[in-house]
Amino acid sequence: MIKLVDAVSEMLGKLAAWMFFAIGLFVTYEVIMRHFFTLPTIWVDEVSRIMQVWGTFIAAAYVLKHREMVIIDVAFKDVNSLSRKLVESFGILVIVGFSLVTIWYGFKLWIKAVETGHTTDTFLAPPKWLTDGAMWIGALMLTAQCIVEFVRVWTVGIPSQDEHLELRDLE
Repeated sequence: MIKLVDAVSEMLGKLAAWMFFAIGLFVTYEVIMRHFFTLPTIWVDEVSRIMQVWGTFIAAAYVLKHREMVIIDVAFKDVNSLSRKLVESFGILVIVGFSLVTIWYGFKLWIKAVETGHTTDTFLAPPKWLTDGAMWIGALMLTAQCIVEFVRVWTVGIPSQDEHLELRDLE
């Protein structure tokens, strides 16, 4: 189960990175079309916004997996101490609390958008469920990664900042 959650987090993080890269290309295209050819597009703003929402939410689990979301080492430098494990666990539980609220309300919002057929108030008018789904799906994945990280804190241990940087460089 841990390997599956890690693999999905990794895949979603890389997908989010490509989405942000695509957003950069889209916005560059829009700037060129608008300022040099006076031919603005109707799709760049909306598609970029949708991709940015999805990219942000699906990248959260990847960021946590790579220990870039919450790093507590100012007062608790010894990664093997009980106090550091407790603080790390508390941080993870706070994230889980936030994620569970996001899943609950995000799913309700998504269901409402699906049932009512709401669209955005733009010319392109994509369905609202398209962006509303990102919240609860990303938070669900973040919760799963939090559970994995919580288990790691108490079984494998917390990597030191130097170990973490070495692991990241190997990838």
